[in-house]
Amino acid sequence: MNLKSAIVLALALAAAAGARAATELVVATVNNGHMIEMQKLTPEFEKAYPDIKLKWVTLEEGTLRSRVSTDIATKGGQFDVITIGMYETPIWGKKGWLEPIKPDASYDVDDLLPAIRNGLSVNGTLYAAPFYGESSMLMYRKDLTDKAGITFPERPTWDEVRAAAAKINDPKDGVYGICLRGKPGWGDNMAFLTTMVNSFGGQWFNMGWKPQLETKPWHDAVSFYVDLLNKYGPPGSAANSFNEILALYNEGKCGMWVDATIAASFITDPKQSKVADKVAFAQAPYEVTKKGANWLWAWALAIPSSTKHADAAQKFINWATSKDYIKLVASKEGWARVPTGTRKSTYANPEFRKAAVFADAELKAIDSANPNDSTLPKSPYVGVQFAAIPEFQSIGVAVGQQMSAALAGRETVDQALKASQQAADRQMRRAGYYK
Repeated sequence: MNLKSAIVLALALAAAAGARAATELVVATVNNGHMIEMQKLTPEFEKAYPDIKLKWVTLEEGTLRSRVSTDIATKGGQFDVITIGMYETPIWGKKGWLEPIKPDASYDVDDLLPAIRNGLSVNGTLYAAPFYGESSMLMYRKDLTDKAGITFPERPTWDEVRAAAAKINDPKDGVYGICLRGKPGWGDNMAFLTTMVNSFGGQWFNMGWKPQLETKPWHDAVSFYVDLLNKYGPPGSAANSFNEILALYNEGKCGMWVDATIAASFITDPKQSKVADKVAFAQAPYEVTKKGANWLWAWALAIPSSTKHADAAQKFINWATSKDYIKLVASKEGWARVPTGTRKSTYANPEFRKAAVFADAELKAIDSANPNDSTLPKSPYVGVQFAAIPEFQSIGVAVGQQMSAALAGRETVDQALKASQQAADRQMRRAGYYK
């Protein structure tokens, strides 16, 4: 072998060794728009950290929750970074299933919105870093409400929303009065429905931890919901979650939508939405009480204790949830498309406020949500659109299936609530909350 060939071979071997030495981080995330954008920016991260390579596992919301929950409970070690929320973080943090988040000095943890930071902490220790935060609010077609002579107050009642849905519903022209989640899941239809039940004066459990699913507030709220969507919603609502409704709204098919504030950045984007210049916002509707009428959530990045790459995972999380990441997205996509609901500095930024017509309504919704006081009767649990106990996940899934069945007409509301009460009671007894 001549000298030139030997050098070429040595360089190739060195490159191969370097490639083998790179740490592969497996990141499990949800298939929402901001996460898709994060994946597109993989080259930016790998350029800054050439010794780390990212491998993405992108899943629909319900599937993500199921796979991540199973993996972390069994210490399977499939994932190095997981996307979780305010429900899982405190429960899993207390169990020792998550590594504490250790931001570097430039991260500025005090810039995080207090409601979001507190929801992702246990005894003051952060166990997940927020990628984006959200509450819920009413998003509506102002061109349609103006035409119908409707003016919404800052926080309308559900009766006012129903009356508006009846006026603007025009299925012959492809416009439905209102679009709401119907797809079963504790974080799908039950996230929305729980806030509706809260506002009708209901709760999941009383102070003795007894499920309250056959009480009048639950019956009134679910009956209202089923009737509203069957009269003024799109066909097949029982299969619709966030992404399905987002697509409908962007096509101009939804007159109103009550859902995550994060949707505002997509429906006001002319690249995605045919009605971008026709959207207005109000706080989430209420009926009997404003308590718990709008949820509080953050999709956050966490490190399972089963990972073998905790240091590399921390570097990625610092990068993806930093001020600089928000600026990076702004430079690529514009300030209206940045992940919101996490940092004070985002809302203080004049460029963001100019681009994001929804900024004030979104921040007001986030600030007004109180997980420690979200129901009219006193409740023993923390959480607005969920009860932060380990048993809630399976209860929420079971109840979500019943609510979807009621919406689709396969069961009456009374039948669905009775079956839900029985399932919740069985689970709580088995877990030892009462005999």
